[in-house]
Amino acid sequence: MTLSEYLDSIKTKKIAVIGIGVSNTGLIELLLKNGCSVVCCDKKERSAMAETAEMLEKMGAELKLGKDYLKDINADIIFKTPGIRPDIPELESARKAGAVITSEMEAFFEVCPCRIIAVTGSDGKTTTTTIISELLKAAGKTVHTGGNIGKPLFIEAGDMKPGDYAVLELSSFQLMTMRKSADIAVVTNVTPNHLDYHRGMEEYTQAKKNVFLYQGADGMLVVNADNAVTAGFEAEAPGKCRTFSRQKRVENGFFAENESVFLARDGKAEKLLDFADIKLPGLHNVENYMAAFCAVYDIVGPEVCRRVAAEFGGVEHRIELVREKDGVKFYNDSIASSPTRTLAGLRSFKQKLILIAGGYDKKIPFDELGHELPKYVKTLVLTGATSQKIKQSLISAEEYKEGFPEIIEEDDFERAVKAAAACAKKGDIVILSPACASFDKFKNFAERGNKFKSIVNSL
Repeated sequence: MTLSEYLDSIKTKKIAVIGIGVSNTGLIELLLKNGCSVVCCDKKERSAMAETAEMLEKMGAELKLGKDYLKDINADIIFKTPGIRPDIPELESARKAGAVITSEMEAFFEVCPCRIIAVTGSDGKTTTTTIISELLKAAGKTVHTGGNIGKPLFIEAGDMKPGDYAVLELSSFQLMTMRKSADIAVVTNVTPNHLDYHRGMEEYTQAKKNVFLYQGADGMLVVNADNAVTAGFEAEAPGKCRTFSRQKRVENGFFAENESVFLARDGKAEKLLDFADIKLPGLHNVENYMAAFCAVYDIVGPEVCRRVAAEFGGVEHRIELVREKDGVKFYNDSIASSPTRTLAGLRSFKQKLILIAGGYDKKIPFDELGHELPKYVKTLVLTGATSQKIKQSLISAEEYKEGFPEIIEEDDFERAVKAAAACAKKGDIVILSPACASFDKFKNFAERGNKFKSIVNSL
């Protein structure tokens, strides 16, 4: 079904869109331009979105704003924002009344005319998605990158050609209600995350599986053989499967050995490149590259793989060097919203760091982080809602000795950054790698990272 055919099929329907955010604003505008009857629902009060509200009303939308925004939704089709659970009472009532519950991303899968490569996982999604896009672009392909990475693609589907590639980062929120899967699905890893939203690891893991469960026999799944959860996905794959590993040889995919990356296929191992050839620091980025190579190696070839690895400088807010001042380097790793992601960042350096951590509580345990911090951190600066949880995980660990690492607590984010800078000496590295989401103080991880950069650049 093309985009225009899809829009024609819903033109006479009553449509509700829940959440007037990044992923839905373009959708709303497109529906209104197509002559659809649209009610826009958002928990924000009108005063918080005056310009947007006025613009949508001028285009013909009806608005339901404020605390009762979900009350008595009367619609044939409801597009929900990913952050709202699909089983809340209001949506259940609408579903029983005959409403179809969908999302911008689910609609995109209905109308996308080209091959879809989707990446999900607890860590490494954005970098792996971006590497795949860079590899395809370097091979001369037309690429449309979006999804959870920040750009909705449904409204652009009409301009896509069958020979293009849509490369998507997908969160568990987006995948939870998916009933279509990508042509090529990549799962970087699955570790405890978003347990403030999901009702346990089983539900979270099941959501991740939707990226591949609805593939056909010609689909391909790429999984991390080193992760206990994703290693089990191979047996459930409807189509082909490739694996990547940093710890052992694999039969079909990519593996690391003696600080080099090898391609495994047809019973042979062929060296592709050395770790030193990859511009991005850290062993986790070796894994990200191997995942990306598995997904597109047949399309791009070895020379393109080597060239992109040598040239690609990374994604903003991911171990991003902000500046060097008086011999101290400051890195922004605001994307690290889980303990495993923070540990991956810490392991990217060959010295002990000054770490700024803490933030919104996603109900993820910090036990492993507490055990590992003495190995990688000389000073721990704690800020935000999870400060005490992280502190307790550290001082309870048998590896901790009083004062090693030193602990500084500053609830105010700016004071925390300045405290980290004040205790740094020439040769030190200060890194913001919070191990937590940002929502206790910031709209998202990007706003937190930009605030960090602003403070550091004003020192």
